[in-house]
Amino acid sequence: MPDLSEDFRLPVGCPNCSSHRMRVSQVHNPDDKVFCASCNTHVCLYHEAQEIIRKGAGSESEALLEEAANRQR
Repeated sequence: MPDLSEDFRLPVGCPNCSSHRMRVSQVHNPDDKVFCASCNTHVCLYHEAQEIIRKGAGSESEALLEEAANRQR
C-alpha cells in the first residue's frame, strides 16, 4: 500500500524532540493534523503549518533551509 503522507520542513521545531521535519496527509485538508516525522507528536493543524510557512523563517539561513527542504520534486 502506498504511503499517503508527505514530509515537509517547518521553521519551528517539534516541542517534544526539536525536529523540523513534519508529516501530513497528501490530501492537505486544512484540518489535517501535522505530526513530527521523528517522534510522531501532534504539532499543529495543516492550515496552521501553512501560516507558519507563509510568515517565513526567522533568519536568512533558516529561509535557505526551508526553500531547499520544501522544494517540489
